[in-house]
Amino acid sequence: MRLVSAAAAAAVVACTTLAAQAGETVTYTAGDMEMEGYFAPAANGTSKGAVLVIHDWDGLDSYETKRADMLAGLGYDAFAVDLFGKGVRPDTVDGRRTETGKLYADRALMRERLLAGIAEMREKGAASKTVVMGYCFGGAASLELARSGEASDVVGYASFHGGLATPEGQSFSKETPALLIAHGGADTSVPMTEVATLSTELEAAGVPYEIEVYSGAPHAFTVFGSDRYREVADKKSWSAFETFLEERLPM
Repeated sequence: MRLVSAAAAAAVVACTTLAAQAGETVTYTAGDMEMEGYFAPAANGTSKGAVLVIHDWDGLDSYETKRADMLAGLGYDAFAVDLFGKGVRPDTVDGRRTETGKLYADRALMRERLLAGIAEMREKGAASKTVVMGYCFGGAASLELARSGEASDVVGYASFHGGLATPEGQSFSKETPALLIAHGGADTSVPMTEVATLSTELEAAGVPYEIEVYSGAPHAFTVFGSDRYREVADKKSWSAFETFLEERLPM
């Protein structure tokens, strides 16, 4: 397990206490659906690359915009994509299952909305080289796009406590860009058996990957302010992601 330095931990704390949003709400379309995302350009004016942030099952909210602002502060153009539609932000478990269920049942639609987000991000002036990352449902969506090979100029994919199972009929190819998987050892929603299976699939396909497992961390361990939040695992996983970005989007 990678250890995080005191300096890196301090940087994470500084980023998570940003006083104001760095970006703007963006209305765009995916197919015939109106969407509402959030774009935060690189804070220093010189971008290191672009990062697409995919929300969890309650839709795009202040959590993803904060993460986008953190990335902008690190020098990346960040776009928090909307996969549910403008104004669709379910606040019940049943509602969240309904919205994610629509996309799990129609993977082509999921990919269409992801690609629309990437297109809008670039329309806003983001750098072309891109890393795609997601949380929970968003982690599963990130791997969906990785398996498809449909996204041009994407050089890496990351999943934070995301769904890891590969749907029947899908597989990873040797052309799949590098993956980073951040997983909680105490995650009962996505068991360690799925982590092991994914590792076997990636080895067989020859895909470069790193899997980080954080002891005692439950599902959704990065969500600030929740009873599942685990500060140590959050800081370590963010530090690992920073390293991944530096490797995949070198200056």
